[in-house]
Amino acid sequence: MSVTIELVNASGERGLPLKRQFAEWAQAALVGAGLEKVKRALSIRLVGEEESAQLNGDYRSKGYATNVLSFPLPAGFQAAGQLGDLALCAAVVKREANEQQKAPQDHWAHLVVHGVLHLLGYDHEQTKDAKVMEALEVRILHGLGIRDPYKS
Repeated sequence: MSVTIELVNASGERGLPLKRQFAEWAQAALVGAGLEKVKRALSIRLVGEEESAQLNGDYRSKGYATNVLSFPLPAGFQAAGQLGDLALCAAVVKREANEQQKAPQDHWAHLVVHGVLHLLGYDHEQTKDAKVMEALEVRILHGLGIRDPYKS
């Protein structure tokens, strides 16, 4: 595996995916983006709703907890293999999986893939970019045996 994960559970939640699962999902995103041969590292912090809302407010001027936030490092660090950080809100991920009637593990996988793609420079602000990113996510998730998260 060419990805190293630093995982911190600051959420207080139990029953969350294992570090090896987060690494598998991040690796799948790297492979899908054509970067499987390069060693990469990232940090994943599992946060509670309060911390997620604080981060979302500080960095995106949005006053609510969100499922995943991506903090890519500058290009020089990325060239050295350090991608950046992901903050995933465990409570929001669990709630969304329930509301959307998705298997929790599948939703976690989707959000890790989504977050890693953000770290790699993909975004969904423009319709054209969103289509590219979503198609890549669907293809990566399919490779993990997970159905299209954008179809109900």
